[in-house]
Parts: sequence; C-alpha cells; structure tokens
Amino acid sequence: MLASRPVRFAVLASGAGSNFEALAAAAEREALGGTIALVLCDVPDAPVLDRAARRGIAGLTPPVGRFRTRLEDERPWLDALTAHAIDVVLCAGFMRRLHATLLTPFAGRMLNIHPSLLPSFAGRDGIGDALAHGVRVTGCTVHLVESEVDSGPIVAQAAVPVLDGDTRESLAARIHAAEHALYPEAVRRYVREPWRREGRRIVFGEGAGLAGLPAAEVAHG
Repeated sequence: MLASRPVRFAVLASGAGSNFEALAAAAEREALGGTIALVLCDVPDAPVLDRAARRGIAGLTPPVGRFRTRLEDERPWLDALTAHAIDVVLCAGFMRRLHATLLTPFAGRMLNIHPSLLPSFAGRDGIGDALAHGVRVTGCTVHLVESEVDSGPIVAQAAVPVLDGDTRESLAARIHAAEHALYPEAVRRYVREPWRREGRRIVFGEGAGLAGLPAAEVAHG
C-alpha cells in the first residue's frame, strides 16, 4: 500500500492512448485509487494528448533531445512531475527507456504494462515476438519500472490465448482488451492494499504490511 489518501497519478505515453483511456475511466468512477493529474508525452501530435484534453487533464510534451529510444535530459520531465505534485507514474505505451533521474525519485512508484507474460518476450514487440515464436498463450503484465527493460517485480498478469489463424492485429486487439481490464485494477490494488516485495513478485495480503512510506511523504516530505 502506497497511500491512505487519493493518489495523484501521471501517465507517460507515446501513442494512441487506449490504456490511458482505460485508466482515466477507472479514475472517474473512483476505481483507480486516485486521480490522473497529468499526461506527459514524447510525441507532440500523439492522439493521447487529445484524449487527455477531452477529459480536462493537463498534457505536456517536455523536450526529448536527439535520441530515439531515450530522453536526452530527463530533468524537464522530473520538473513537470514535481510541479504537479505527482505521487505515482503510470507508463502506458511510453516507448523510451528511463534512467536514474526519473527512476530514483519514483522508485517503487512507477508502473508499466507490457503486452506479454514477462519474462517472456520483453522489449519493443512483445506481440510480434510471441506470434513468431509460436506460443499458444501470451498475455500482458503489470510490473514496476526499473533500470533494465521490462525487468521489475511483477504486480499482475493476465493470460490471452493465441488462436490458430491469429494475425498480429487480431492478437493485439485481444491483448489490448486484457490490458484495459488488468491495468486499472492492478494500479488500484498496488496503491490501496498491503503488499510486500519477494524477489520479482509483489505479494498482496493482510499480513504483508506496508511497503515503505505513503507516497505523499516520499514525494513531498
């Protein structure tokens, strides 16, 4: 459990924003554990910014610099999170790798959803890789963000069957539907229920105790 009060979330996204939409809808029905106060995007014309604007949520595009797979300078991004008093960061289709400037202050308070059953098919194309490998079951994983790609402790997973005749598009549609159900519930549980970390797993339960300080104290204390 991260906080006993409503959490202020930021969403990091790069594209269409369907997972943002699912998170925002959950927040509006008070099923996320807090409110989404900010969307940060590395693509100035990404549809997720329009989705945020329609919901009255601030959307910003801090500078990204010269590199395609990472932010050249993460400090403007951290400044934006700090200025909006963000407690927890939710990555939702954010296609850049993050480093210590952002990861250290949000250690244990940054989640991501990946379209595979990690640790299988980590990286940029989990759906295509699963199809190419010929697996019969794939899915999606909510995990903590750490320095290695898709390596953080697993919070929740959902399985999705791979059907005969599946194309990348048909499989992606079912995985995305699973993501939209799994991510909001996993976030709510992570910020509201007791848990402890055991290796690569987050274990929930009444006996788990509190995992660190409330988010407000970590972020703003």
